[in-house]
Amino acid sequence: MALAEEIIRLRDVCMDYGGGLVLDKLNLYILKNEFITLLGPSGCGKTTTLRIIGGFEQQTSGDILFEGVNINNVPPFARKVNTVFQHYALFSHMNVYENVAFGLRIKRLAEKDIGRKVGEVLELMNLPGFEKRDIESLSGGQQQRVAIARAIVNEPEVLLLDEPLGALDLKLRKEMQIELKKIQQSLGITFVFVTHDQEEALTMSDTIVVMKDGLVQQIGTPIDIYNEPKNNFVAGFIGESNILDGVMHEDFRVSFAGRSFVCVDKGFAPEEETDIVIRPEDIKLTQAENGMLRGVVTSVIFKGVHYEMMVSAANRDWMLHNTHMEPVGQEIGLDIYPDDIHVMKKVKIVEKETD
Repeated sequence: MALAEEIIRLRDVCMDYGGGLVLDKLNLYILKNEFITLLGPSGCGKTTTLRIIGGFEQQTSGDILFEGVNINNVPPFARKVNTVFQHYALFSHMNVYENVAFGLRIKRLAEKDIGRKVGEVLELMNLPGFEKRDIESLSGGQQQRVAIARAIVNEPEVLLLDEPLGALDLKLRKEMQIELKKIQQSLGITFVFVTHDQEEALTMSDTIVVMKDGLVQQIGTPIDIYNEPKNNFVAGFIGESNILDGVMHEDFRVSFAGRSFVCVDKGFAPEEETDIVIRPEDIKLTQAENGMLRGVVTSVIFKGVHYEMMVSAANRDWMLHNTHMEPVGQEIGLDIYPDDIHVMKKVKIVEKETD
């Protein structure tokens, strides 16, 4: 199997707006045909990274390479990228056809070619027959499709998407997550997607870049990011987690919550202090007298596909997800198996290794 080719590299990129670093020596590479998501809380630097790639902002220092060529001084219109913004920036005085055709007219393509290309992308966006519709008459999801059509009709090698689903309602947002992934796969181009929504990132991405305070915390597949967080920030930001202090006595043996557990981790120093992550869905319910831990249910919330219970045990609160509900006040047992215990070093910042 051939290795994927690199298309974009950010090398020691810093961005300083005068009040402190927004990006601090960011090193990141993006592969051809990859759906990569920059994920993190507000102010982490993800949108700034996207704007630097697009040429809308000039980094304070560092280099942007496109297929190995430095593009630091290349203006946005000359880069082989297009951008879809959260608010779409569609022209309200133009109909759907004219909005999509706008970039092609700038390139002075023949009208026959413009008509063919616009028709093809509207078909891809499930918008055939919408050519003469006014932008204001469209739903939010339809406007988003028009914005994407306008971006991809120019056949960019990379499409940058800055939280494009943020204005949609929950049901439509979930539908568009699936649609966007299908579009990316059918086009065979690179998507760089920015979001603060963990579910969006897990649903669509080939690769997730978790960011905080201008630094990369972890890069990996959705499965790796969820199951093997590198630090307590990633563990807490991606999904729900129970995060505890622990001590790694020796390989495969760790203590937390007042007792010793068998685990699958190794390579720690003897008696090293660690962080422990246990996902709510990985804690098993059992009879109070049989559990590794014993506690009392303090709250129950129905989440649709499961119940979320808070349980007071071992002098702390535990979050559990289970399809079976125990009532508030019920004494129960908790079992935690070795594969469900994730032991992490107490490291706050994790930067991406260069290859």
